[in-house]
Amino acid sequence: MRNADFAELHQVVNGFGPLNMATAANNGGYVSLKNFHRLTILFTKGVGTASEDPTITLTQATDVAGTGAKALNFERLWLKQHASSLPATFTRVTKGTVNNTYTNDTLAEELAIIAIDITPDMLDVDGGFDCVQAAVADVGTNAQLGQLVYILDGAFSPPLTAQAN
Repeated sequence: MRNADFAELHQVVNGFGPLNMATAANNGGYVSLKNFHRLTILFTKGVGTASEDPTITLTQATDVAGTGAKALNFERLWLKQHASSLPATFTRVTKGTVNNTYTNDTLAEELAIIAIDITPDMLDVDGGFDCVQAAVADVGTNAQLGQLVYILDGAFSPPLTAQAN
């Protein structure tokens, strides 16, 4: 649908924040990919203290309560990162190891936007897995603001809720 508005084609769910990621583990809720083509996990963060780098972890489950949660491996992501002014375009990052986490050793002290795309075929659909959660571990002792947002590309217009299973 070329003439459709963003809200007619997508569902947006706040995972967490904005909040200080140095106070506890920062777990987003689970979202269901039933009736959706794609999930983009969008993580934005402010400048923090060196060596307190955020680690993003993805899990999959059979429902939005997190039943049977297990690792959701991913290979790549898109990154905008800079000390004071974010670049206009994303840089594609292919991880050296395919696993369910991402961090880098300069992420804490710079501004960043990270986008991770997930499609239903990346989940264990044969095992009944259709829900995804992103979490960011406690970054340490100093304040570092962050927010996690789920953007789901809907199979139906308007898109159905992403939190009902």
